[in-house]
Amino acid sequence: MAPCTPSITTEEYDMTDRTGTPDTVTTVYKVSGMSCGHCEGSVSAEISELPGVSSVKAVASTGEVTVVSAAPLDEEAVRAAVDEAGFELVGTA
Repeated sequence: MAPCTPSITTEEYDMTDRTGTPDTVTTVYKVSGMSCGHCEGSVSAEISELPGVSSVKAVASTGEVTVVSAAPLDEEAVRAAVDEAGFELVGTA
């Protein structure tokens, strides 16, 4: 598991949220192991690096990560990003 020291917040990685526009896709993923704001920030930072991602919102209390992107993301790419952050992608919510 990743260390949980609060130094990064999810807000730092929120990009312009274009939810609801016809050219975006919103997907909610389940991620195990997040327990604090630092965890949320780590997951958000890694997923935000994927091509086409415009917004990421991770919530540790629910384990849900909402991603808005220009097109559907490859689940293996999302899994790799979550793994890089030190957590496990369970699947879509």
